[in-house]
Formats: sequence, C-alpha cells, structure tokens
Amino acid sequence: MFGGRHTSVTAIRRIDDSIDFFEVPKKKRPVLQKLKKIPFIRGIVAIVEASGNGTKHLNFSSDRYDVHPDDDHTIETAEQTSKITMILGVAAIGILSFLFSTLIFTAVPAAIAEFFRPIFPGHVAQNLIEGIIKLIFLLAYIYLISMTPLIKRVFQYHGAEHKVINTFENGKELTVENVQAHSRLHYRCGSSYILLTVIVGVFLYLAVPSDPLWERLLYRILLIPVVLGASYEVLQLTNKVRETPFLKWLGYPGLWLQLLTTKEPKNDQVEVAIASFNELKKRDDECENPSAEGRIV
Repeated sequence: MFGGRHTSVTAIRRIDDSIDFFEVPKKKRPVLQKLKKIPFIRGIVAIVEASGNGTKHLNFSSDRYDVHPDDDHTIETAEQTSKITMILGVAAIGILSFLFSTLIFTAVPAAIAEFFRPIFPGHVAQNLIEGIIKLIFLLAYIYLISMTPLIKRVFQYHGAEHKVINTFENGKELTVENVQAHSRLHYRCGSSYILLTVIVGVFLYLAVPSDPLWERLLYRILLIPVVLGASYEVLQLTNKVRETPFLKWLGYPGLWLQLLTTKEPKNDQVEVAIASFNELKKRDDECENPSAEGRIV
C-alpha cells in the first residue's frame, strides 16, 4: 500500500496472475486537518487515521486471497450481508488487541522490573530495566511472527514498498532491476515508530513514580497518548536529519528494527509494488496537484 496526498492505493496479485487495485481517497475533514498541525496531537491523529485506512486495505487483500476474479461477486455479497458482523468483529479485535498489547508490553515488563527492585532499587534503574525487557519482548514477538509463512510474505511486500520508495526518491526509473538494487530499509517506516515508543517511554516514565506497582501501571496507561505523540515527533525529526552528518544515526535503531519487519522481496512481489506506486501517482495526478509526488510515504 502506498499513500499520497489525495489517496492511498493497494495492489494485489490475484490467483490468475493479474494485478488488482484498491483505492481509499482521503476525505477532507477540516477538524482533523487543524489537529494535524498541532505537534504531539498530530501523531495520534495520524495513527488513528492510518489504522482505519490500513484495515480497509488489509480487508480488501485478505478477502481476495485465493479467490478467482470471476468469483468476486461472492465476496461483495458476503460483505453486504455481514457488514454489522464485520464492524462488531473489528471492534472486538481492536479492544482485545489493546488489552493484550497493554498486558504484554506494559504490565508484564513493569512487573518483571519490580521483581528486580531488591537488586536495582533506583528509579532510573527500574525504568531502564523495564525498557530493556519491553524491547526484548518486542523483538522476540516480531521475530517469531516473521517465521510464519503468511507474515513472512507480508514482510516481503513491506520490503518491496521500501525499495520502490527508495528508488523513486533517488530519481531512478522504476524497473524491477533498479528497485531490487535499493535498500529495503527506510527512515519513515512505521516499524521505526514502534521502536521509538519504547525508547521515548523510558525517558517519559522518569517523570512519574515507579513505586508502588499499581501506581506505576496506572501512569503507564495514562501516558500512552503522550508516548505516542512524542514518538511521532521524534520519528519526524529523524527523517529530517537523515542527511545531516552526526545526526543521521538517530534513525539507525529504527532502521535496524526493519531488518526484522522487512524481508527481501521476490521479483513478482516487486512488480506488484511498482504497479501500486504507479497507480497511486496516476490517481494523485488526476487530482491536479503537481506537488503530490513529494508527499508520498
């Protein structure tokens, strides 16, 4: 999936080897546009918007996986008859995912760090241990799911997207050979953002009590929006200074994480990524905005 100034486009390889496209035009919401200009708030808005948009694209691709294009009418019928069920299902999954991630990546690291308090009683030491444990959990989780065939395939397409963007930003023609020659890592990747939430959290949690445990967990949950907003600003900063000597290293941890969240794509996967990007450019150009290509992410 690629997102431009006016729309986002996904391309998928169908079972008959054809390439199908899915587009979600960006709606103009004045309130959201104003919120996106406010530092720290704009990050939260961007995450919510990206999550909703990404779900639509994922549903499109998953619904058509192993379905012949001639049978697409059965997908559309199923979507119409089960729309309420789908909405309730997405809401339930969202709530359960939030609770699960809060438990695994917030409560458990804090509880384990508390276990080491007799050895490391200091406030700073406790936050560092919690951050290290959280980082280990994150890396282990990503590594384990990347071993499954389905997620490995997703990560290959993720790598193909980055290669296409890097090729485009370097002014090269989008051919399979040129794209494969470029890196699968990119500064603006969302997986870098995930890592930054862990690092930024370590520093922000220094400002709140870490004892007793219940108060520690309460502050962790209350500070989730703050951590998300601050991490987004740091991500934007690392992208702005990526060409600046002595500062470009700020984005290196995120790039290292992408060694897990991206895989080297096959040529046919690169073809799909190129098709998606070209389709996005075409549809953005149709909106008559000549500066659109500079905003592609």
